Parts: sequence; structure tokens; C-alpha cells
Amino acid sequence: MPHIPSSAIAAAGLVGGYAVARWTKKRPLGGVVLAVAGGVAAREWQRVGGAKAAVGLSAAYVAAFGGSHPLARKIGAWPAVFTAAGAVGAASWAVTRERA
Repeated sequence: MPHIPSSAIAAAGLVGGYAVARWTKKRPLGGVVLAVAGGVAAREWQRVGGAKAAVGLSAAYVAAFGGSHPLARKIGAWPAVFTAAGAVGAASWAVTRERA
């Protein structure tokens, strides 16, 4: 099975969670996607970067999710989600790239 980078998992969790919530009109279902992807990414962050990396990147993941909401009022929903996903993906890559 090919290795999927944690940065891609985290970014996909934010985009996928929003997409599922929007298209199914069931926000809790989008939350499940967000949480599952966040959990998988956190497990990988722990494996590759250790506990400090996992805690820091998990906090960034949650902050990006929360921050996308007020940002959406300024730039629109999809641009805000892609901005948050890009920020978390970049942070994840920056923290774990040399250790993977």
C-alpha cells in the first residue's frame, strides 16, 4: 500500500469534511470526516515527529478548522477552506518532511 503523506491527509480532511457537510446537508457527517482524517494524520504525526509534533499539528488542524469560519465571511466558503487546508498541509510538511 502506498504511503500517503500526513500533510495530504490533513488537507483532505478539511476539504473533505466541508464538502461532505455541504453536499449532504448533514454537518455531523462532515464532522466525522474531519475527525477521522485528523485522527489518521495525528497518528502519523506522532509516528514521524513525536508527541510534540502531533500535539502542535493537531492544534493547528483544529485552529484551521475554526479559523476558516470567520475567514469564510470575508473571502467565501471554498476559498477559506482551501486556505485553511493549505496552511495545515504546509505546516505538516514543514514539521515532518525531514523525519519521514
